[in-house]
Amino acid sequence: MNIMTKGLITFLLLFFAAPVWANDTERDDPKVVVEKAVNGILHALEKRKDQSKLTEQDRDAIRQQVEGRFDYREMARRSVGRAWKKQSSEQQAAFTETFRQLLERSYGNRLSAYHGQTVEFDDAEFKKDKARVKTRVIDSNKTTPVAYRLHQRDGVWQVYDIKIEGVSLVGTFRKDFKGPLKKDGFDGLLKALSDKVERLKEKDAS
Repeated sequence: MNIMTKGLITFLLLFFAAPVWANDTERDDPKVVVEKAVNGILHALEKRKDQSKLTEQDRDAIRQQVEGRFDYREMARRSVGRAWKKQSSEQQAAFTETFRQLLERSYGNRLSAYHGQTVEFDDAEFKKDKARVKTRVIDSNKTTPVAYRLHQRDGVWQVYDIKIEGVSLVGTFRKDFKGPLKKDGFDGLLKALSDKVERLKEKDAS
């Protein structure tokens, strides 16, 4: 398994989230947010009937394990950059939902590459109202550093970016979106992402 795939596996351990109420421990400790999400996903992956793929039932199990621990809106906002503020609340909501679906459909099946890797967690590091939790994905012949960046929304710690070997996921998307935004505008980018989501859904259903 290559380095990027291993990093993406850990990244995806937090990718199927929706904002819901969290317990007091998760409000106080970003490490607990990351730890519970990752361990919950690992458990769901280990229970798969077919270890070679990820079914819709598997995806549902993953979502149930990690609800409320990922801030898609903040990730979408940072990926778009300055253009975000110029959009209506309706456009922002539509983009956030499409962005979430794209991430899930694009990368979800890569979770099927999980086969017994372990993850170590460091204590959270705090800087003002943000936190960072460093982790290490340990394979038989490679250790991959993955750092989660979190902030508080409504008193709950949520992940808004992930760095795999120092490379920011949000920064990568922002770079990828820069050209389409300049050429086709926000609506054009949204349509392109929506079309891609539909193609991926059709592929998953076939």
